[in-house]
Amino acid sequence: MADQINSLEDLNEVAGIDAAPVAIEEPREPVRDDLGRSYATGKRKDAVARVWIKPGSGKVTVNGKDMDAYFARPVLQMILRQPFQVAGVEGEFDVMATVKGGGLSGQAGAVKHGISKALQLYDPALRGALKAAGFLTRDSRVVERKKFGKRKARRSFQFSKR
Repeated sequence: MADQINSLEDLNEVAGIDAAPVAIEEPREPVRDDLGRSYATGKRKDAVARVWIKPGSGKVTVNGKDMDAYFARPVLQMILRQPFQVAGVEGEFDVMATVKGGGLSGQAGAVKHGISKALQLYDPALRGALKAAGFLTRDSRVVERKKFGKRKARRSFQFSKR
């Protein structure tokens, strides 16, 4: 015991514990391409969005159109702004997204998911706020399939007793 204990392994050896060393998580590295952008894919229902973010003035482009032109409903525009508001970086990033499949609501959700993932890759310090708000989790709810012998997924044909 005269020797000094310098590590967890030494402590375990002295205590007689036969345990594997505990891995300490290192801070995540930002993931950016040569142009300083972060890329992520977002999904919601049948919609799949490919999203690139880079530092800029806050311009959001979806399928080559401005966000206001593509998502005309204010509710859908609000959905796209949510990740920036939660992370506290409103107006600091330009977004370029291409989205396919689904309807407008699903597409807005897919772009929101992609923006959240790309923000977290660009600046790993934002991960906590985005994860707490639930924006990094893929919303797995999809339309239930139609079953045979039924009119829809669960609705039966009308029953006639006589």
